[in-house]
Amino acid sequence: MNSVSVNCTRAAPFPAKHLSSAGARSVAGQRNGPSEGWTSFDYRRRVRRSGRFRVSNAATGTRRSLASSSDGEIGFGKLSKSSAAMEQLDFERGVCVPFRKYTPETVRNKVLESNGAVASLISRGVEIVWTLGLYWSTLMYDCFVGRDQEVVPKRARQLRNLLCDLGPSFIKAGQVLANRPDIIREDYMNELCILQDDVPPFPNQVAFDIIEEELGQPLEAIFSKISPQTIAAASLGQVYRATLRDTGEDVAIKVQRPEIEPIIYRDLFLFRNLASFLNGISLQKLGCNAELIVDEFGEKLLEELDYTLEARNIEDFLENFKDDPTVKIPDVYKQLSGPRVLVMEWIDGVRCTNPQAIRAAGIDVNGFLTVGVSAALRQLLEFGLFHGDPHPGNVFAMRDGRIGYVDFGNVAVLSQQNKQILIDAVVHAVNEDYVEMANDFTRLGFLAPGTDVSPIVPALEAIWQNSLGKGLSDFNFRSVTGKFNELVYNYPIRIPERFSLVIRSLLTQEGICFTLQPDFKFLEVAYPYVAKRLLTDPNPALRERLIQVLFKDGVFQWKRLENLIVLAKENVSMMSNNPALQAKEMQGLRELQVSKKLDLTDTIKDGARLFIFDEGIRRKLILALTEDSKLHIEELVDVYRLVEDQIDIPTVAVEVARDFPSFVRDVMLSWSESVLTDR
Repeated sequence: MNSVSVNCTRAAPFPAKHLSSAGARSVAGQRNGPSEGWTSFDYRRRVRRSGRFRVSNAATGTRRSLASSSDGEIGFGKLSKSSAAMEQLDFERGVCVPFRKYTPETVRNKVLESNGAVASLISRGVEIVWTLGLYWSTLMYDCFVGRDQEVVPKRARQLRNLLCDLGPSFIKAGQVLANRPDIIREDYMNELCILQDDVPPFPNQVAFDIIEEELGQPLEAIFSKISPQTIAAASLGQVYRATLRDTGEDVAIKVQRPEIEPIIYRDLFLFRNLASFLNGISLQKLGCNAELIVDEFGEKLLEELDYTLEARNIEDFLENFKDDPTVKIPDVYKQLSGPRVLVMEWIDGVRCTNPQAIRAAGIDVNGFLTVGVSAALRQLLEFGLFHGDPHPGNVFAMRDGRIGYVDFGNVAVLSQQNKQILIDAVVHAVNEDYVEMANDFTRLGFLAPGTDVSPIVPALEAIWQNSLGKGLSDFNFRSVTGKFNELVYNYPIRIPERFSLVIRSLLTQEGICFTLQPDFKFLEVAYPYVAKRLLTDPNPALRERLIQVLFKDGVFQWKRLENLIVLAKENVSMMSNNPALQAKEMQGLRELQVSKKLDLTDTIKDGARLFIFDEGIRRKLILALTEDSKLHIEELVDVYRLVEDQIDIPTVAVEVARDFPSFVRDVMLSWSESVLTDR
């Protein structure tokens, strides 16, 4: 499948990179309730603003992989020359951004060109410094009198309330800090998690005026009815349910908070200037400048302000999952959307926080969770474009067993390079190579280049060994994350923003699994998926990782190969027999062929080529078959018995015949090269 994996963005009318967001935590869908209590436009009387109809040009950007020159230098397009932090972010991500919405210079110019800029900055700066200074002084007093530990819950609540009082920029900052154990303690993180949902809405009339201003038409000309109350509200916007007048379709309308953009720009300008005074502490604690943290936050936040980018995200998810009958992504109405308004298909599903309602709807819980874990892993490891905020309000169980996602504002991108390093880390964990695991942290941007990883290696080993001590069946990400949080808090480790979203995504979805089925084993679904990808994906990088898994210290691991095959077959069985694939609603939706067998055709062909052309692999396999001065025929037979029912001999024969000319050519080239080398 040709997935949309965003590595580079060329902006169209809106100069921004691919990542986008929104404000509302729960969009495009909510409960399974009817349309009762909706507002009809017939009895409402208010002043209408005239304006021209505005059409969104979302999704006009294109993507391409990061290009590297022959000497290893990476091109980043037209970046600001004075912003080394932005270049560092691009280098870590493995992406190029020719045009971006955020740079420190852009923010400064935007703020200083406005009327009354200096007075506004001074007033806001005094407010921020005074409020945060008072809070900091209470923390220092607690430490001085020796009660800093006993008052932590109280101080954490005060911090959450303080951030709410300071406005949307600080609410978003609090939401980010709730996933940053490298910056604050875990008990404060837990309190800040409340900020994800507890945000009051702004008045309906203001929201309706913004919709009319964006669309250039009266609401009653487009919608026949709209909900009188918000369905969800967040720091940047809120959501209503409505019905299109022309088609009668139910839609979700996301509306941005009024006059929020200048507030965000002003606060970002102040954040970055304040961060310059914290560089010394940040370098010691995180191994990077505080300005880089602000730039990372600011870039994401400004992208969240443009809903045309979220529309493009939805289109990308639709493209990625177009052939997956187990995932529901809402359609987006681009002609009714703009930078401040987004109109999407309404998702009528059951909230994942209500196990009783899911069972009452006749949904197979285990099948639904299997679909959810598989969809999450595909986003992370296959597409490199994943939902960054899959909390229970954004994930729905559809009545036919599918999983439905909403709110695509907060998505994150992993480059091909990052995905390969993540797979490397998995391989190194399987092989218990903790030194290389620590080096993977450096390659992913957790550690500054040149950092001595030797103190971290024992800690990584302890975390992994303790997590697996009770077996894979009892493994859970939350226990690993708790130990990892202690590691990053005590060492100069910075969690890049995209990986903080990865961690939050995995934890949230694991939490949903445990809510619906307390004895659900996340890895019992995740491992088979990874095993299937390793065995069947023709990507050369994954082929190389498969070889690394099968050979440890130069010795072929027969048992590992058998386990991979068994796990991969489990994945095929789980997905092909999933109730979501059997639903009557899906039968007429599209013609899809779901494989009921483990397709090893490409793997067999690639394995044969490696055996013939790669002398090193050939030698290792021959040694594996003759290890300990005996022929390992029994192991070979065991492997064959595992795959004999999965191999379609006619299909393999056809593929071999089709590739025979290229195979003969490669043989001739290899022979001629060896002859020339001998001479």
